[in-house]
Amino acid sequence: MNTKKLPKLSLFPLTAEVSNQGHLCIGGCDVVDLAKEFSTPLYLFDEFTLHHKCREFKSAFGKYYPDTLVIYASKAFLNKALTLILKEEGLGLDVVSGGELSIAHSVDFPMDKVYFHGNNKAPEELELALDWGIGRFVVDNPYELELLNKLAAEKGTNQDILLRITPGVDPHTHQYTTTGTLDSKFGFPLATGQAEEAVKQVMSTSNLSLSGFHFHLGSPVFQVQPYELAIELVLRFAREMSEQFGFTLSELGIGGGFAVPYTLDSKVPTVTDYAKAIASKLNSLIPALSPLPPEERVTYPRLIIEPGRAIVGQAGIALYTVGAIKKIPGIRKYICIDGGINDNIRPALYGANYEALVANKALDKEEDSVTIAGKLCESGDILVQDTTLASVSPGDIIAIPVCGAYSIPMWSNYNALPRPAIVMVEKGKARLIRRRESYQDLMRLDV
Repeated sequence: MNTKKLPKLSLFPLTAEVSNQGHLCIGGCDVVDLAKEFSTPLYLFDEFTLHHKCREFKSAFGKYYPDTLVIYASKAFLNKALTLILKEEGLGLDVVSGGELSIAHSVDFPMDKVYFHGNNKAPEELELALDWGIGRFVVDNPYELELLNKLAAEKGTNQDILLRITPGVDPHTHQYTTTGTLDSKFGFPLATGQAEEAVKQVMSTSNLSLSGFHFHLGSPVFQVQPYELAIELVLRFAREMSEQFGFTLSELGIGGGFAVPYTLDSKVPTVTDYAKAIASKLNSLIPALSPLPPEERVTYPRLIIEPGRAIVGQAGIALYTVGAIKKIPGIRKYICIDGGINDNIRPALYGANYEALVANKALDKEEDSVTIAGKLCESGDILVQDTTLASVSPGDIIAIPVCGAYSIPMWSNYNALPRPAIVMVEKGKARLIRRRESYQDLMRLDV
């Protein structure tokens, strides 16, 4: 392998390197060969990076706040192969639908470590989760409180829950992914008194037990200060509820949203930065949680964190084959690929930015100013705008890093394009973990 360090490699999976032929390699596999074997568009996950990220969160938070449970936010991406890795690493799981819950159940994931989120869980989803012995419901509204209590009573069970609190903190991220402000569809707001009413309501139920509170500010959150402020507000609220209702805070979920670098100029806190700041805030405030004298104070609550993007983002890359090239003199050069917003809608939806690399020319000098466009019939089908690549020709393979989170779950069959295959690589071997859709698959559900 070529030992030359390329700046862009820092965005790719941890095993990324360049062969002597100038080809990008991930997990000991030449991605150009993988593109030929499995065709493109192709999504690739590096198993080493996935394991490393799971352990990094457990280690960093465990060091500064030992009683931490790391639960993976499934919405970032979930399938059976990934769920088995999460199970092996001892993580919990944050699900938001009966579908995500069913994927977990299919691999015998420990249900006591599954937390069910969502602002409009269907009765059928609640029943399914109750039947499978889910660990916690994160209750989002009065309707769900009443419905869940009724269903739990019918099944003769007592269910542990967290209440989702809206603390009114702006994490300064994209408006579509901001969830902790007052004007949000999620949670019980603190500012309006509805959070207090929710505590009062759940304390009067017969089949629900309040374990604690949860909040989620949004994603990605590029600073630690929003977490610190939200923790302070929610812990203050917890003390008030303790004094008013005798409630004991056993668990505090602070959500996820931990940022990852998508481009070389991205500046994001490290996992350790997040862990130190969050643990420091908790350790400074929790002693004041109880009105009791120091020797009688309650134990510290379990901390629940929900990384999703920060575990799978860097582990995944997308591979495309270059087709048409369009030059508009004095304006722009478009490099057209065989995928687009059907397999990665994030640039069109959120204005997300990416870097790119010509995978079969990784050592070539990057002097070609281009825009990478998809093949969908939308002018907004642009994956990377105004970037610099090695000289590009039809048939070249484009690799886009940090595609492991949210690209795949938001796939579509727009323009009746089959969804790509997904491959897992490790130690020079590649295995298919999701086959490519066929044209016949597109019509399989039609009647």
